[in-house]
Amino acid sequence: MNIVTYPSPIGNLILISRKEKLIGVFFEEQKIPFLQKKEEVRENQTEILRGTIHWLDRYFNKENPDINELKIELTGSSFQQRILSILTEIPYGKTRTYKSIAEQIGKEMGKKKMSPQAIGGAVAKNPIAIIIPCHRVVGVNHQLTGYAGGIDRKEKLLEHEGVDLKMCLHSKEKK
Repeated sequence: MNIVTYPSPIGNLILISRKEKLIGVFFEEQKIPFLQKKEEVRENQTEILRGTIHWLDRYFNKENPDINELKIELTGSSFQQRILSILTEIPYGKTRTYKSIAEQIGKEMGKKKMSPQAIGGAVAKNPIAIIIPCHRVVGVNHQLTGYAGGIDRKEKLLEHEGVDLKMCLHSKEKK
């Protein structure tokens, strides 16, 4: 595995690649599951990591780069991978609720009902922050809930993308 630190406007990000595919983008203080394995880790700016840095530079310059520009390897169950795939379809400046994603997945799986909490569990395991935009998923009534990087960062990312935060509530606030 190869690893580099990217100094973003919202804190340092740890970028991780394996075999020229991006496998992780984590906030510096997050527990990184890939680093728990007994695999050699080198600080090395590979081609995919240089491409990820360029992608993030463009993102923070509001250029809205396309996720398909990067070679990404997703891990996790097929359910988790499907949820992460749905996240990549949420446009810049837009949000979706856990409930709406649960309804979509429920229909795809032929189930009458799917738990938004199950969606939240899969979203929480997103190994590629920002690029796979889990920050665009909000709770009922557009509550800003659940983000591994912290609600303040989620708010900053949504604001950066032009989301009208007047419609969003922090999870501690009540309507």
